[in-house]
Amino acid sequence: MLQKAKAQCLTIAIAFILLCLPAISHAQTATEEDDRRFWDVWNAYIVELVEQELSTPDPWEPLNRKIFAFNDFADRYALTPVAKGYQWITPDPVEAGIGNMFSNLLEVTTILNDLLQLKFGQAASDTGRFLLNSTVGLLGLFDVATPIGLEKHEEDFGQTLGYWGVGPGPYIVVPIFGSYTVRDGLGAYIDTYSDYVTNIDHIPTRNQLWLMRNIDKRAGLFAAEELITGDRYAFIRDAYLQRREYLVNDGVVVDSFGEEDWDDDWDEESWDE
Repeated sequence: MLQKAKAQCLTIAIAFILLCLPAISHAQTATEEDDRRFWDVWNAYIVELVEQELSTPDPWEPLNRKIFAFNDFADRYALTPVAKGYQWITPDPVEAGIGNMFSNLLEVTTILNDLLQLKFGQAASDTGRFLLNSTVGLLGLFDVATPIGLEKHEEDFGQTLGYWGVGPGPYIVVPIFGSYTVRDGLGAYIDTYSDYVTNIDHIPTRNQLWLMRNIDKRAGLFAAEELITGDRYAFIRDAYLQRREYLVNDGVVVDSFGEEDWDDDWDEESWDE
C-alpha cells in the first residue's frame, strides 16, 4: 500500500515537472531576450557617447573657461609685465641667445622621441644639431646648425603617442600651465624626465632656470598674440588643437577645400582666357 502511494506521488511529481517545463523554458527565453535587448541599448548608448566625445574636443568647456579666466588674469597682471620688462632691458642678440640655449636643451627630448617614432634619419640629424650647437654654438647660445642644413624639429612624447595611434582625448586647461589634451598632458609629464632644467638637483637653480625659460617663452609670444580675434578662449583652444594635429602629422594636412570645383572648373586654359 505504501509503495503504491509512493509510486503515485512520484508519477504526480514527474507529470508536474513535465507540465512546468514549457513555462520555465518560456521564462528563460524571455529573460535572455530581455538581457539581449538591454545590452543592445547599452552598447548603442556607449557608441553614441564615444562619437559625441570624438566630435566634441572640448567636453569640459565650462570648467576649462573658469581655469582659463584664472590663468589669463595671472598672465595679464603677473607674467606679461615681467616678460615685457625682460624684453625691454634685454638686447635683441642676448634675448635670441637665451632662447637658443633653452631650445637647445630640449633637443634631448626631441632625439628620444625621434627614436620612439622610428625616425632614425631625423634622430641622427637632431643629434648632430645638438652636438654642434652645444660645442661650436657655445652651449646653444648660437644656432650654427640651421645655416648648414640641420633644421630644427619638435618632437615630444605626446606626438609619439599620436604617432602610434593614441587619440588626443578631451581638451583641458591646466592651472598655470595652460592648454593640453589628455594625451599631450600625459606626454608633457613623461617629457620632464628628459628635460635638463627640471632634473637639476639644486632647487633654487632649477626654479630660476624654469622661471627664466617661461619668461623668455612668454616674451616670444607677444607678436603672435596680436593675431587673436573674437572669443579669446576659443581662438587659443582652436589654435592649440590645430598646431598639435599639425605636429603629430609632421605637417601633412589634408585640405579638401573646393577640391572638386577647382579640378572641374579651373585649368590652365581658364587662366589664359
